[in-house]
Amino acid sequence: LEHFGKINIVINNAAEQYDWDDITEIPDDQLLRTFQTNIFSHFYLTKSALPHLSKGDTIIATSSINAFKGNDTLIDYTATKGAIQGLVRSLAMSLMDRGIRVNAVAPGPVWTPLIPASFEEEKV
Repeated sequence: LEHFGKINIVINNAAEQYDWDDITEIPDDQLLRTFQTNIFSHFYLTKSALPHLSKGDTIIATSSINAFKGNDTLIDYTATKGAIQGLVRSLAMSLMDRGIRVNAVAPGPVWTPLIPASFEEEKV
């Protein structure tokens, strides 16, 4: 806003995923982190940007094919992607009268490089 004076598009694309063979293996703190990263970030970025959007502007969220087909080892990740689909559908209906479009893209598998442990340590 400071640089361009307006916002015309919001792209919600934050996510992380971990493989779990069994739902009982997912620690509570990991479940919370996955939801905070994958769905809460979409909610709060949209909430912050919305006062600056107007007719013709767009919100796009990255979902996943897993939201529709499920995944036997990406249990918490898949749940967040289903939540994104629900958020997008509700926002699309809610913002229709304001002329703000809301859509999701749901790609299939995408290779994501692992962050080296040294990088994680540097962030702390």
